[in-house]
Amino acid sequence: MVSITRGSGSVDPELTKTMDHLWSPWRYQYIAKEKKYNECVFCRLPKEERDEETFIVYRGCFNYIVLNIFPYTSGHLLVIPFQHTSSFSDIEKEVSDEMMDLTKKCQAVLQQEYKPDGFNLGMNLGVASGAGVAEHLHMHILPRWFGDANFTSVIGETRILPEMLGNTFLRLKKYF
Repeated sequence: MVSITRGSGSVDPELTKTMDHLWSPWRYQYIAKEKKYNECVFCRLPKEERDEETFIVYRGCFNYIVLNIFPYTSGHLLVIPFQHTSSFSDIEKEVSDEMMDLTKKCQAVLQQEYKPDGFNLGMNLGVASGAGVAEHLHMHILPRWFGDANFTSVIGETRILPEMLGNTFLRLKKYF
């Protein structure tokens, strides 16, 4: 709590602010083992060959599917080319064809497993578009439900996810 006092030393209740605390002890595991890498995260993940730990649910010929570790909703998947590029127009047709086929597969799997009310599919190319990893293009597949963007996420800037990533991984891996 931060409080501001008046000249008399009494606390002005209108100027008292409370800091909100979110308790998420499971995040410590992620923070404790976080390492700094010079290599692109999307190039590094498939090289580690620890698919269950890195949440890679499928490896194709030209792309792989991974859970977003900072999901907007449960089941938020990414289809990522093995080729390091930021330009969709620079990838070969066979890469983009497989990317689209895997995107379709992801949508079908998420529909079957989670039964969402809709989907957001897309790419953010470049920093100005909101890309978190702008140097390596990737397709987002997000299941959506009525009411999943309620006051908690819109006003409180907090997301509530009903399951751990490991559980999501196990639910989806069986389809691939």
